[in-house]
Amino acid sequence: MNDSSVRDAAFRRRFLLAAGAWTVLVTAVLVAVPLWFRDRLPDPLAAHWGPSGDPDGTMPFTVFVCVALLWVVLAGACLVAAAGGRAVNRRAARRWITAGLGWGAAFILGLQILTIGANLDRRRWEDAASLGWQAAIVIAVAFLAGWLGWLAGRPGPDERPAAAEVAPPALVLSPGKRPVWVSSVSSPVAMGLALAALAAAVSLAVCALFGLPAELWIGAGVFAVVGLAGLWLSSVRVKVSPEGLTVSYGPLRWPSRSVPLAKLDRAWTERRAPADVGGWGYRGLPGQSTIMIRGGECLVVRYTSGGELGISVDDAAQGAALLNALVASGAASRE
Repeated sequence: MNDSSVRDAAFRRRFLLAAGAWTVLVTAVLVAVPLWFRDRLPDPLAAHWGPSGDPDGTMPFTVFVCVALLWVVLAGACLVAAAGGRAVNRRAARRWITAGLGWGAAFILGLQILTIGANLDRRRWEDAASLGWQAAIVIAVAFLAGWLGWLAGRPGPDERPAAAEVAPPALVLSPGKRPVWVSSVSSPVAMGLALAALAAAVSLAVCALFGLPAELWIGAGVFAVVGLAGLWLSSVRVKVSPEGLTVSYGPLRWPSRSVPLAKLDRAWTERRAPADVGGWGYRGLPGQSTIMIRGGECLVVRYTSGGELGISVDDAAQGAALLNALVASGAASRE
C-alpha cells in the first residue's frame, strides 16, 4: 500500500469517527433535554401550531422524546453513504454528507427547542405560547448549519472517479449529407414527484374554492411551483448537427441552449455517478458543469475556452463521434 492509500485510509477512519461522534452527541441532546425539563412540561404537549400561531395539535411526551429517532434515521443514512464505496474520499460526495448532518441536526434541534420553549411551565397544552416567525429562524439556522457542514467537508482528499474518458469511434462524414444525432433522457422518479406536486396543488386550490381556509392558496402556489420546476428539470434532449450542440430542457424542449461548432474543441464519453458530481440535477463548478438525470454513460464536451459540460444521455458514444467529426470538418474548411 502506497503512502497516498495510507493517508486516504486514515482520513476515512477519522471522518467516520467524527461523523459517528456527531451523531451520538446530537442524539444524546435530543433525548436528554426533554427529560431534563420533564417536570415542567404538560403531557401531552402542544406540537402543532395553526396559521394564527395558536396551538392546535398535540403529541404525547414519550413520542416527543422518540422524535430523536428521526435524527438517527437521517444521520444513519448519511453514515451508510459515507461508509459505502469511496464517497468519503470524493470531495463532492463528502460535502453533501457533512451538509446533511449539519442541516438535519440544526433543524431537528431547533424544532425541539421551539416546542419545549412554547410548552415550558404550562399546565395544559392549550396554554402553550403562540409560534409564527420563530419557525423561519429555525429554517434559516438549519440552512446556515448545512452551509457550514458543506465547508467542513472540503478539507481532505478529492479522489477522481476511476473511469477515465473514453475516446469515441472515428466517424467519416459522407459528402453532401447533413448528419444529425438526437438523444434524450428523462427521470421517471422526478417526473412522478412533479406530477404528484401538481396534483396536490390542484387539490388544495379546489378545496380553497369550496370555502376552506384561504391559506390553502399558499400551499397550492408552492406545490404548483415545485411541480412545474420538477417537470422542467426531469428530462433533457441533446442534438448534434452541423450547426453545433443544442441542449433542450423539459417535455416542451424549452428553454434550449445552442453552442456553435466554432466554440467546441472535442467530445468523449465518461461514466459518471451522482456522487461524482455532487448529486442529481444540474450541477455547476468553475469550468465544469454536469446535467445529471441518471448515472452512467455521459456525453462530455470541451469548449475551446477550456470549460467542460457533461450530460447523462443515451448513445453518448455516437453523439461524441459525430461532434468530433463535425468539429474536424469545420476546422479543415476554415484552413
